[in-house]
Amino acid sequence: MLPKVLWNSLLVTPAVLGAALLSTSAIAADVNSTTDSAEALLNDVTASELTVAPEAAPVAEVAPVEAPAQVAQVVTEPVAAPAPAASTASLEEINQYSREVRSNSMSQVTSVSQLSDVQPTDWAFQALQSLVERYGCIAGYPDGTYRGNRAMTRYEFAAGMNACLDRVNELIAAGLADAVTREDLATLQRLQEEFAAELATLRGRVDALEARTAELEANQFSTTTVLRGRTIFAVSDIFGGENLGVDDANNAVFQSRVRLNFDTSFTGEDRLRARLQAGNFEGFNNVPSSAFIGGPSSVTTQTEYSFQTNTPSYEVRISRLEYYFPLGENVTVYLGARGESISDIVTSVSPFDDPEQGSLSYFGYNPIYDIGAQGIGAGATIDFTDNIQLGFGYLTDDGNDPDEKEGLFNGDYTAFGQLTLTPGDLTVALTYANSYLTADSAGTGGSTVLNAYGVSANFSLNDTIQIGGWISYIDSSIFTGATGEGEGWTYAGTLGFADLGREGSLLGFIVGVPPRQAFLETFGPGGTVTQEDAALHVEGFYRYPLTDNISITPGVIWLMDPGNENDNDDIVIGVVRTSFSF
Repeated sequence: MLPKVLWNSLLVTPAVLGAALLSTSAIAADVNSTTDSAEALLNDVTASELTVAPEAAPVAEVAPVEAPAQVAQVVTEPVAAPAPAASTASLEEINQYSREVRSNSMSQVTSVSQLSDVQPTDWAFQALQSLVERYGCIAGYPDGTYRGNRAMTRYEFAAGMNACLDRVNELIAAGLADAVTREDLATLQRLQEEFAAELATLRGRVDALEARTAELEANQFSTTTVLRGRTIFAVSDIFGGENLGVDDANNAVFQSRVRLNFDTSFTGEDRLRARLQAGNFEGFNNVPSSAFIGGPSSVTTQTEYSFQTNTPSYEVRISRLEYYFPLGENVTVYLGARGESISDIVTSVSPFDDPEQGSLSYFGYNPIYDIGAQGIGAGATIDFTDNIQLGFGYLTDDGNDPDEKEGLFNGDYTAFGQLTLTPGDLTVALTYANSYLTADSAGTGGSTVLNAYGVSANFSLNDTIQIGGWISYIDSSIFTGATGEGEGWTYAGTLGFADLGREGSLLGFIVGVPPRQAFLETFGPGGTVTQEDAALHVEGFYRYPLTDNISITPGVIWLMDPGNENDNDDIVIGVVRTSFSF
């Protein structure tokens, strides 16, 4: 009997030679009668390598079929070789075994004693020992077992024998032909004839795969770069705001955005990202803005989408250029040449912080991450433990400008630090940001310094429900021109239900107060005191995955007292976002 013990030793490298060389099998009984042919074969191989018997044409594509039942042994009586038309079944057997060995393979053993389930009393022990010592033709499973009693198929046997032929050829090519006995060569010759069709099928498959691999290598985009794309279609309309004329000044729109990320890795642990982006988004008319100091348009407008672009219609731009790499085991360094933000270096904690898959509005995470000047700079994170991380960085929006009061260290900037704690299912981030803004950037008539303090948290009740939120306080000081001081607030709560209706779906709710200038006082002649009212942002959305690459997200945004003014009528926005990833 030729058990699968011999084939399991093969895995990706040879072992079936063991089956071919078992002296206790019926095959070995015929060796003496083939001495003459063996001598001739041995003489021949000194001049040329062993080759497979008649080859079949390579098989380019094979449709999977049900694998035939395994057989317990290989008989030595003449068996009719399968017709070439049966190659589909044989390839499926080979593919099936290849999948098995890829997940179970281990290094070739150097001593039979490494196989824990092979004992000196086993009937095949001497054959296995001989294969290890003479040919290095045995491998086992990762747990150190050999599993010699498992059955094998003719196709597995043929694949293993082919690998062993290659091993014998290596010995001959290395001038070690004396290491291969006449008896072994004679047995191999008979097995080649017996399994000619299976060997030809395997060789054809290998040739076809090699050809396809060569074609891919010749035409591949890059050996280090991967292209990832995201496209968004958004249909939306705005209603309400009667005293502002919002309803009459706007119509339903169909807007879109596309991003192409070129991600390059040189070590497998680093990433260089260059992003091309284009879109045709335009903001709704007559929507009031907040007078919040130090916030970008997404914070002050209150109605911008998380996926919105503020570029002319489909003008292609590089919107992100960054590189991060590990420094030792626990430190990661970030370098941002364009489009870098605080939340690109440290986590924003919120599960809704994803423009393609998360919230519809910008208000899906703590606005403290958008405070001040950002875009160019550097940062780092330090993982003290699996549950404690410290992140920090320095960003500016004009670091590429050499003009007076510009550049990396003489213009607007934001320096930040964040301590992130993840005890169990709870994630908490404590964030501090210090920002300097010129009078033009701040819009206050004087240079302004902001000190922002934020707490963000998210708790997973189970695999489905998540509860989170944030609160931030921003202190502002105006110290040139019109001096003054002020304070601002923002806070919100979030609730998410994952896999509701279908795996990969997300039902999300956000209720909170967008950034508001709670108090601002300027000193000197003509000094004023300003105190804004508070808007209320209520949002609900439901992301539904149509396929692995396409999702659709309908949602509603209800903004009460827009522009942080109680006299303004409420605004309601309806949105249907479709996201494509590739």
